[in-house]
Amino acid sequence: QVRLVESGGGLVQAGGSLRLSCAASGSFRSIGSMGWYHQAPGNQRVLVADITGGGSTTYADSVKGRFTISRDNAKNTVSLQMNSLEPEDTGVYYCNGAFSYQRGGPQYSYWGQGTQVTVSS
Repeated sequence: QVRLVESGGGLVQAGGSLRLSCAASGSFRSIGSMGWYHQAPGNQRVLVADITGGGSTTYADSVKGRFTISRDNAKNTVSLQMNSLEPEDTGVYYCNGAFSYQRGGPQYSYWGQGTQVTVSS
């Protein structure tokens, strides 16, 4: 099994910054892509940013130039640096990862429990 634990959420004023971190643990063999998703109140969960094992990144248009995703493969962690935060960034942020248990085997998606980010205007 895999466990993803997020940290770093909180309350910040518009224009401020937060850094989210997610640590993976468990008996997996490898991790593929890891990402961060945002779920605003009453809305569906949407991709914010993801990063492959090789470091290639993808960002939602709404966060380009403001958020930066990074990962430490040695520590099985992924982080999201969020700058110039806007009230629209408020919501729960979830960490996601694709994990394999065998070399060349299928990947399984796991989610963290989420961390709340609130941006006040």
